[in-house]
Amino acid sequence: MIRIFAALTIALFASLPARAEVDITEVVSPGGVTAWLVQEPSIPFMALEVRFRGGASLDAPDKRGAVNLMTGLLEEGAADLDARAFARELEALAASFDYDVSDDSLAVSARFLTENRDEAVELLRKSIIEPTFGQEALDRVREQVLTGLRSDAQDPNEIARAAFNKMAYGDHPYGSNYRGTTDSVTALTREDMIDAHRAVFAKDRLYVGAVGDITPEELGPLLDELLGALPDEGAPQPGPADILIEGGTTVVPFDTPQSVALFGQAGIEQDDPDFFAARVLNQVIGAGGFESRLMTEVREKRGLTYGVYSFLVPQDHAATYQGQVASANDRIAEAVSVIRDEWARAAAEGVTEDELEAAKLYVTGAYPLRFDGNGPIARIMVGMQMLGLPIDYIATRNDKVEAVTLEDVKRVAGELLDPDSLHFVVVGQPEGLETTVAN
Repeated sequence: MIRIFAALTIALFASLPARAEVDITEVVSPGGVTAWLVQEPSIPFMALEVRFRGGASLDAPDKRGAVNLMTGLLEEGAADLDARAFARELEALAASFDYDVSDDSLAVSARFLTENRDEAVELLRKSIIEPTFGQEALDRVREQVLTGLRSDAQDPNEIARAAFNKMAYGDHPYGSNYRGTTDSVTALTREDMIDAHRAVFAKDRLYVGAVGDITPEELGPLLDELLGALPDEGAPQPGPADILIEGGTTVVPFDTPQSVALFGQAGIEQDDPDFFAARVLNQVIGAGGFESRLMTEVREKRGLTYGVYSFLVPQDHAATYQGQVASANDRIAEAVSVIRDEWARAAAEGVTEDELEAAKLYVTGAYPLRFDGNGPIARIMVGMQMLGLPIDYIATRNDKVEAVTLEDVKRVAGELLDPDSLHFVVVGQPEGLETTVAN
């Protein structure tokens, strides 16, 4: 199966144009399910992306980790099939199903051959509509989740992430690990899995993308067969998350020769008119690899780290601007100081013309490379739908980047970057750093 999909992916990649030119058709099934379709009949293969808004943020109170655990059980038995029988059927069909959950969505990704399409869709339907949540499978997958949580408790990066999220988002679902805690996961029951499934899987939060060897006329009935039995409504979506974190430093003691720092502040929503200016700005500051300012100042000039990065985090209910760095305990304080200085310099001065042009060249040039297969294209289309983007967005996206001016970036840098609000969570035994809160 792996060889079949590898060959198909290589063939599709070889046929991609230099620019991202994707012809999308909106399909509405007889039952009212909407999907975006890119037809590619030259290869007898199809990718389907089905996503449900809300994801792990729909956990019931005191049931943190339920949606994540439920997601892990979707291929562990469905309808009349136990976990082994399900796996055997999937392998016999040369199909691939993946189930992934995050704070904002639960995604089901499927790939299958045209000749097995009906059988693959029926098997996928069983996993979405009729999961059994058998106790043996529940106990087995629960232990896998618990093992991961115990490992996280010894991982400085995960410790920093947990501390930052709690300070940033408080009691909102974003403020806790979507996989739950050892106590909450241990207490989850089969009834909790049924409740979590009912909360997430509904038509009022459904988005679909399809790419490959299928026509609009064929896709409509397929969607109804696969998803028609879903209930109309699921659990209410959580409200906005206020960004509660203030400027300063939080030190979390941990016995390690190297400290890990996660830093961040309030960010910018992806539907903000200035988002592309912020994207270009971040490319200059910390997303541009060895060409970024942070890498130049922190690694190249001072040798304080192997890597330092920044990234925009626009989630459904909150947006932050974050970054990360690791350095020896006796050098992390200097790395933190340099990052703060670069944050302040960019806020005051913006970027140079050369930096702007290099960033725009990268951001526009890298975009077509995302469309390297049926699956990625299906995922991109679903993401577009969830953001409310127009169906021609792919063709116009790079024009929006090219339209960003030096003045735009300088203005956005001054408005977005807030050195006084930048907070560092440092996990380790850092010398010269202590927990502080900016005035």
